[in-house]
Amino acid sequence: MDEQRVRASGTGVLDTFPKLLLDNAQRLAGRHALREKEFGIWQSWTWADLAEEVRHLACGLAALGLARGDKVAVIGDNRPRLYATFCAVQSLGAIPVPMYQDSVARELSYVVEHAEARFAVAEDQEQVDKLLEIRESCPRLETIVYVDPRGMRDYEQPFLHAFEAVLERGRAFHAEQPGFWRAQVDQGTGTDYAIILYTSGTTGNPKGVVLSHDNVLITARNAVERDRLTADEEVLAYLPMAWVGDNIFSFGQSYVAGFCVSCPESSATVMEDLRELGPTYFFAPPRIYENLLTSVTIRMEDAAAPKRRVYRYFMDLAARVGIDILDGKPVPGLDRWLYRLGELLVYGPLKNALGFSRIRIAYTAGEAIGPDIFDFYRAIGVNIKQLYGQTEAAVFITMQPDGEIKADSVGTPAPQVEIRIDDHGEVLYRSPGVFVEYYKNPEATATTKTPDGWVHTGDAGFLDDDGHLKIIDRAKDVGRLRDGTLFAPKYIENKLKFFPHIKEAVAFGDGRDEVVAFVNIDLESIGSWAERNGVSYASYQELAANPRVLDLIQECVEKVNADLAADQRLAGSQIRRFLNLHKELDADDGELTRTRKVRRSTVAERYAPLIEGLYSGAASASIETQVTFEDGRTGKLSAVLEIRDVKRFDAVARAS
Repeated sequence: MDEQRVRASGTGVLDTFPKLLLDNAQRLAGRHALREKEFGIWQSWTWADLAEEVRHLACGLAALGLARGDKVAVIGDNRPRLYATFCAVQSLGAIPVPMYQDSVARELSYVVEHAEARFAVAEDQEQVDKLLEIRESCPRLETIVYVDPRGMRDYEQPFLHAFEAVLERGRAFHAEQPGFWRAQVDQGTGTDYAIILYTSGTTGNPKGVVLSHDNVLITARNAVERDRLTADEEVLAYLPMAWVGDNIFSFGQSYVAGFCVSCPESSATVMEDLRELGPTYFFAPPRIYENLLTSVTIRMEDAAAPKRRVYRYFMDLAARVGIDILDGKPVPGLDRWLYRLGELLVYGPLKNALGFSRIRIAYTAGEAIGPDIFDFYRAIGVNIKQLYGQTEAAVFITMQPDGEIKADSVGTPAPQVEIRIDDHGEVLYRSPGVFVEYYKNPEATATTKTPDGWVHTGDAGFLDDDGHLKIIDRAKDVGRLRDGTLFAPKYIENKLKFFPHIKEAVAFGDGRDEVVAFVNIDLESIGSWAERNGVSYASYQELAANPRVLDLIQECVEKVNADLAADQRLAGSQIRRFLNLHKELDADDGELTRTRKVRRSTVAERYAPLIEGLYSGAASASIETQVTFEDGRTGKLSAVLEIRDVKRFDAVARAS
């Protein structure tokens, strides 16, 4: 076993989160483990502080009846006390089940009941109200603990407990039984269940992915060693705690490397807090990087002409030599000197405005990122890399090694990961991170995981000559047009979403003569364009239907067709017709998952009249859809949508 797994610290084998916490509290006692911004001020917890809080919380929960094997639902924004809850629950041999904080009551009800959660820890009144709403349909849910007492004064149910009161009870419990908590920690082993994470449920009810401490910690440790992460890293935790990536980046790797994780004040202040903190290690899905670049583009369009000229000159220089400089490749002396000047005038201020000034390593995953967007960040000196992962793998399947960065691949196998491609083109892997099981679903477990530990990813891909993995699409979504042409909808949709004017897209074509598409405009990007160009509008629906906006989107679609024409395998799947949807696809309407993945079957069923219109050759199509408002009320939205034909290109030809 390696040095980190067994350390002479009196804690024995460091194979669980609580054991690592005790070790960090001894070795890194005075170093910061967690921060939270509250009322504009960063509050900090050292590793010693965290260990004490976890001990008292665990003892308090034990006093309330939490026992080994129990499940604890956890819901709220990224908060130090919710991360502490994970470890406190694990130290008793119970299992945390984080849930998406923006889930509506019916979504929470499924997870709480399926996981058989007896306890829940909620951030605030909003989350408590949702738990109270579902409690009748979840009879196993006995106890609810809330962290933020604001608004809770008149809640007098005996099963509700304030977090501070549980800590106080835990202090008394520990005073009476001082050896209890340590004995519970020592009972834990690496094969124990560490967490249950529910999948997004794109094709049905979510599945509960059971990960052991070994799954999470061995995978986290391998990635820490691969990227040479240390206790000096700074990380901003802003992605949902119910997502496996946050569980690895903000929890697993933090405990392994000993670095500090900071929680933003609110979801509305994330970008401001990012700039203030200046993380050294950062993860974001492509949409975040796209949104940041969109905001930069908008600001530059509004800047004075001299600033725009300086910006464009140095960005052209960065596009030519910036990536080579980042990768340590030779660059002519004059270009290197000009690049240093660009760092002073453009790249440095730009990175500072984005909060990227101190980043050593930035990752993106979850969807394909546009090559232009990827290259933009690398050109200005941000070491952004791609990885490929799944909840069932404890994230890491492939990673991009330094010096081997390709915009069109997701890297080589992560440490201790094996990859193979089966006869149907599906990617399979085997690793220490392979999940234990789908909770209470042996049939799905057996379908996904072979007896010898290989996992079916459901993704189609191939390994290139350099051993880099390239993902084409979801294997089940890859289809054929009627003439046999390969149809990869996600690949096409990602190309559309590379444009800042397009927020979401859904392509159709399997079993059809041609490809058609729905487009969701990006309100921020198109709204800024409308303001600059004197286009007035009163709603998203009105802006999406504006003929000039349709012209903009048509240009984007035709550029995608030109790109597809250059790939002989996909040239025949160019888009024939498209329309702009009158509303954004929304998770509250069941059209997206909570991780913003499109539910294709739901969209196809709900918008069937529009699909029929696209294939009928009609110039427009009518639709009436039910929408869910922020306060939970529902209503109807009707529209007549214009359908556009778009130019297609000969195979292997590019648009001039």
